[in-house]
Amino acid sequence: MVITSTVTFSAEVPTMFLGVMNKSKMTVTGTSTSVSKMPQYIDFYLLLDNSPSMGVGATPTDVATMVANTGSSKCAFACHDLENANNYYKLAKTLGVKMRVDVLRTATQQLMDTAAATQTYTNQFRMAIYDFGGSVSNASLRALFALSSSLSSAKTAAGAIDLMTVNGHSEYQGTRYTTLFPAINTAISDPGTGTSASPLKYLFFVSDGVSDENNSSCLKPKTGQRCQAPVNPALCKTLKDRGIKIAVLYTTYLALPTDSWYNQWIKPFNTGPYDPASVNSEIAKKMEECASPGFYFEVTPTQGISEAMTALFQRAVSDARIAS
Repeated sequence: MVITSTVTFSAEVPTMFLGVMNKSKMTVTGTSTSVSKMPQYIDFYLLLDNSPSMGVGATPTDVATMVANTGSSKCAFACHDLENANNYYKLAKTLGVKMRVDVLRTATQQLMDTAAATQTYTNQFRMAIYDFGGSVSNASLRALFALSSSLSSAKTAAGAIDLMTVNGHSEYQGTRYTTLFPAINTAISDPGTGTSASPLKYLFFVSDGVSDENNSSCLKPKTGQRCQAPVNPALCKTLKDRGIKIAVLYTTYLALPTDSWYNQWIKPFNTGPYDPASVNSEIAKKMEECASPGFYFEVTPTQGISEAMTALFQRAVSDARIAS
């Protein structure tokens, strides 16, 4: 929002040298204009991946710990299997292993503190929090926190972010981008001009970038009806075409060389050693295509999700003010 202030003035100024012309004073007029860009009101919608793949260790050390403690399976995933009383989710907790979803939970809570400290006006920022669903069997867009300016309440709600449950080791297809994006598109109203009555709209999409769903138009080889493929940027384009900015935080899909499933189905489009500028990972490229220009961030195994989310938030606030 731009506020323009224009002041017009007129004054009579006494003169000394014009007295010889019988003029003891003269009239001076002028106009002064000042332009100021005011902070914008913004609605932030967080779409957070809590699918089973976010149960992988947050760092290579965490991954190695899980692999070393899961016997012959050498499993790096802390599956939250309700049919197994001794599931790997509980094992991760016992071992003190941090999963990607654990870091995501903390980062989201810290983001609310950052937003509260950043806002210039009361109620300048509103937050809504969504995940991919509570369980694989009913995976779909789930609202953890409805859009609200109560950032403290949003922080409390973010504490409920946790890994999706499964019923049996063979249950899968918990990352359903082809239904999630149309649903979040419906949930977000049209963006405005940045005033309190007409806020801008930003979607924060945090994910490891790989779909796992029943998708007849899958662009990668399928196993039965199961489609595992990088996110389709066309799903993001629908929102961007409405004027909604999309900030993408790609939580790098770590290579899992001891996992036969990973080697067969994911590695073919996630090849090459980790490199933030790598052109080898199709996952990274598709996630970047999903983002609005300047709003893509990839988190390496040694970087923090919290720092990345804060950086994206600050960029969004700065971008909104510059564009106003």
